[in-house]
Amino acid sequence: MSLTVIKLGSSVVVDDGGRLRRDLLAALCATVAARHREGERFVLVSSGAIARGIEELGLPGRPTTIDALQAASAVGQGRLFRSWDDLFAAESLIAAQVLLTLYDLGDREAFVNARRTLAKLVELRAVPVINENDTTTTEEISFGDNDLLAAQVAMMLGADRLVLLTSTDGLFSADPRQDPTAELVREIHDVEQALADNDVGTTTSSLGTGGMRSKALAADMAAAAGIPTVVASGLRPEALARVLAGEDEGTRFVAGDARWSSFKLWLRYAKPARGTIDVDDGARRALSRDDTSLLPVGVTGVTGDFQVGDAVDVRCGGDLVAKGISGYASGALRLVMGERTERIRELLPQAPAEAVHRDRLVVL
Repeated sequence: MSLTVIKLGSSVVVDDGGRLRRDLLAALCATVAARHREGERFVLVSSGAIARGIEELGLPGRPTTIDALQAASAVGQGRLFRSWDDLFAAESLIAAQVLLTLYDLGDREAFVNARRTLAKLVELRAVPVINENDTTTTEEISFGDNDLLAAQVAMMLGADRLVLLTSTDGLFSADPRQDPTAELVREIHDVEQALADNDVGTTTSSLGTGGMRSKALAADMAAAAGIPTVVASGLRPEALARVLAGEDEGTRFVAGDARWSSFKLWLRYAKPARGTIDVDDGARRALSRDDTSLLPVGVTGVTGDFQVGDAVDVRCGGDLVAKGISGYASGALRLVMGERTERIRELLPQAPAEAVHRDRLVVL
């Protein structure tokens, strides 16, 4: 059984006025249903709640304040899912509404619970329709856009494929709306090189967030888990059918072997860092080459206010070296940084030997 995560941007779900593209979405649902009957399984990540709320409330455009965005989401989210529910019911499929926040993925227990729930829904032949819970989220705890949410959901579930549907045919060498000579890039093996070689921006519709750069970054995240990604047009229903059939459509981001375990993927991409630990060159070499734990003796500086169990970035000379789960609170680590184990035992008898244990560390 293969599992595909499909993300639909606001420009696919609604038109420029915030009105639902019902006929288009019905065609997309029919495509999903046909593959579903053949044994494939799907999870949808759908934007459009805020845009639907803007249209229902008669607002002149996308609000700029958090409270207004949350109000628009509160109005639009139920209407959006009701539409998905009706569209899938017409294809004899059951849709399940799932709202997530960054906290749900950043907390390990909540992450595991969300994964179990989604996996069970898929097992029961339902189609989860996921969106960020914009009504309660804030700028500080937001995914930023649903491309990154979709990538994290794909990694969470170990999906076989990630499809990002947008208003263009894929990633172009430049913005095709501004440069008529822009060419579609068919296949990408190295996201960083692709971003350097092509004029990839963050331009998006007036009702959405993100842009092609965020899709490339989402594809890079998925690639770390060994998940290939396709960016294609959601405005042409046949494009999705071609992608699901494995045909040449859109831009394909090739994924190699998975680099990290599920836990380290979660740590790297889902759990937000609450501070920074600076280390010396010796600690950097030990982390990068020898797969060791980070000891307090190699710590040269501590930035931020974090607790035991929080994620921290590990840097050396300004370079990001690793990310890990701190075994110390920031204040305690400042007290013992640069000290050897014997001295640490005198200062803090109950302190752990490692500032960050190697099993809770991902080297970048």
